[in-house]
Amino acid sequence: MAAADQGPSPAVPGVTVAGPPVPRAEEVLTAGALEFVADLHRTFDGRRRELLAARRERRAEIARTGTLDFLPQTADVRAGDWKVAPAPRALLDRRVEITGPTDRKMVVNALNSGAKVWLADFEDATAPTWENVLSGQVNLIDAFEGRIDFTSAQGKAYALKPAGELATVVVRPRGWHLDERHLTVDGAPVAGAFVDFGLYFFHNAARLLAKGEQDPNSGPYFYLPKTESHLEARLWNEVFTHAQAALGIPHGTIRATVLIETITAAFEMDEILYELRDHAAGLNAGRWDYLFSIVKNFRDGGEHYVLPDRNTVTMASPFMAAYTRLLVRTCHRRGAHAIGGMAAFIPSRKDPEVNAAALVKVRADKEREAGGGFDGSWVAHPDLVPVARECFDAVLGERPHQKDAPGSPEPVTPAHLLDVAGAGGSCTRTGLHNAVQVGVRYIEAWLRGLGAVGIFHMMEDAATAEISRSQIWQWIHNGVVLADTGEKTTAELVRRLVAEELASLRAESGEEAYAAGRWTEAAALFEQVALAEDFPDFLTLPALALID
Repeated sequence: MAAADQGPSPAVPGVTVAGPPVPRAEEVLTAGALEFVADLHRTFDGRRRELLAARRERRAEIARTGTLDFLPQTADVRAGDWKVAPAPRALLDRRVEITGPTDRKMVVNALNSGAKVWLADFEDATAPTWENVLSGQVNLIDAFEGRIDFTSAQGKAYALKPAGELATVVVRPRGWHLDERHLTVDGAPVAGAFVDFGLYFFHNAARLLAKGEQDPNSGPYFYLPKTESHLEARLWNEVFTHAQAALGIPHGTIRATVLIETITAAFEMDEILYELRDHAAGLNAGRWDYLFSIVKNFRDGGEHYVLPDRNTVTMASPFMAAYTRLLVRTCHRRGAHAIGGMAAFIPSRKDPEVNAAALVKVRADKEREAGGGFDGSWVAHPDLVPVARECFDAVLGERPHQKDAPGSPEPVTPAHLLDVAGAGGSCTRTGLHNAVQVGVRYIEAWLRGLGAVGIFHMMEDAATAEISRSQIWQWIHNGVVLADTGEKTTAELVRRLVAEELASLRAESGEEAYAAGRWTEAAALFEQVALAEDFPDFLTLPALALID
């Protein structure tokens, strides 16, 4: 959709803001904030683009060799005896973290949830409409000023608890690959990462430090998504150093946790922490994007890399267990927190059977993580905070973390990390159908501005949509025969399933509700990213043109 051009900013030469009007946007897009973001763009965007080109070169090398290995040129970093900076008080205890977008209701509920940390998400849980990007910034400022509340359409009022009972905010900006087309500098779009990080840091770094004098749960803290190499982590470190100097914030005030959610980053965990060592807080096991990355990078690697039904690949699968063992061991050796993955189950307050099943699964997942050495983990719903906390309390007791435990001594080799075939499982029509259902339903909600969507009692975000559509692409291009029906996976079969899904949704919702949605566009986009001959790197790239 075309954005309305709001014209050049008179106070900031070279900066143009375009997009639909957003309430209170002027509080965020101040001259000082725009100058700060423009400075980040002018200083670092050239290097960002070089690193995006390096991703493509590395992917071509993987296609040529069919494998990955630890980098020989950084062996001294892996062998060295060094640690990251000590964690600030606010990030010492991270046993339960809740994730979610920055809409007003979520801000209140997440901060009140009882979790130690809230991942305030401008990335996979947010559809980056201009309104979502700017209103999220407004909501965070209001939260820090203690003036945020929310009243639902049903009249239920939400307000913040006292400051000492609130979660610590850790913001996740967008990844390096996404541009923000509503903001240009010298005619070029600014990276979404610079927009999200820059606006938040400019408006809140000093505010958080001032609050920290009374409230130890404050500081400019970040999660870094989609990192593919230590060189990308180095760029973030340079951005942090530059930003702190520009605003007079002490070096090392920023702390960042890196999501190890790409297969290439899994081979560079030590190096990533080393590059960020003055600003590093830990690593996180981002399971769904990790699976997506494996499929994307090894999509032409033959049957050894064909992933079975995504819901059958658990963290106990050998190659996933190897990844988490390496993450815990690396973090604890370097004095960093190891944070586990998402419990995406949505408990039901109306269906006791669904609720009980969700809690059993979450408990098993969190007990495995706590027992495996993780210092904390993620949940997607406030009702899951207590069960996750119980699992980590049982292992940690009064300790804030278990970084003194080295982790499993079991070796982790490249072969372990790449043993997708060892996961077992099979490719089924049921799994294919589920991938179509999740992909189409999620994309339709995303086009309407929703980034975190409950589907079949699971909280889905862009990562699960990515793994759904990439699996389909992989199965088609590897000629996978479905174990439960004997059918060969083809584009024609997928199109038929998409058409059946649309017909089912129309019948289920009724003509009026169906027409009010964006189902035709969602289905077309899903087919584009799942069936294209050349694999699209991210489904959000073509999708950006369809939102305001």
